[in-house]
Amino acid sequence: MAGTAPQKTARDYIVFALDLPGLAAARPYIERLSGAVGMFKVGLELFVREGPEIVRVIQRTGGTPVFLDLKLHDIPETVRRTVAGMADLGVAYTSVHCGEQPAMLEAAVAGSSGRVGILAVTLLTSVGTGPDGGADVETLVVHRAAAAAAAGCRGVVCSGKEAAAVRRACGPRLTVVTPGIRPPQAGKNTDDQRRVTTPAQAVAAGADYLVIGRPIRDAPDPLAAVRRIAGQVEDALRNSGPISRQRSSGTPQLPE
Repeated sequence: MAGTAPQKTARDYIVFALDLPGLAAARPYIERLSGAVGMFKVGLELFVREGPEIVRVIQRTGGTPVFLDLKLHDIPETVRRTVAGMADLGVAYTSVHCGEQPAMLEAAVAGSSGRVGILAVTLLTSVGTGPDGGADVETLVVHRAAAAAAAGCRGVVCSGKEAAAVRRACGPRLTVVTPGIRPPQAGKNTDDQRRVTTPAQAVAAGADYLVIGRPIRDAPDPLAAVRRIAGQVEDALRNSGPISRQRSSGTPQLPE
């Protein structure tokens, strides 16, 4: 039927973080995983070394969408103009810290001109729960997510531990992107991440996208690792309740 969004598959949930020192190191992953993951995430390290060319390389190599994860935090006008440049670059999503005031988030949304999905970073996953337990962190994350939604952001970045609370507070239209993903076989090895979940846990909590770096990058066979994770996502989608079934598009949902 005309106008129907493509069915979202398990692999579409996977965002591979290209946390690598340069194009020479990143290119093999781009070539091997294009079409096998839903998005590539380009962060500060790679973008500082390669600039916009890394985005163009990804776009030329299979056209997998790009999440340009620069976590902007500056005065509103600077953020607006920076996001406008990202829109011209053709990225699908970018990230902005929630910050102290909604004006910065609103400026990012304005700069996107509806062409880039603005994701508000609520709280880095390297931050633990603190002495008062997880409830205080969850309250903070939900508060920031609500502020991001009010500012017109397309979604938020939060750990899988807060995803269900964000989904309950903000509804199904807000895109929830979860870093800090570790497959079950990783055991207690969480590296520098503090608030972590498995792929299945994050999807069951309502996550739309799972940002995964080291478990894929450091695997003997990265493509096989992607396929294993996709299988875990598929199982979670099959077994989870309605909270994780409220999204359907297989492509990045840009602002309406």
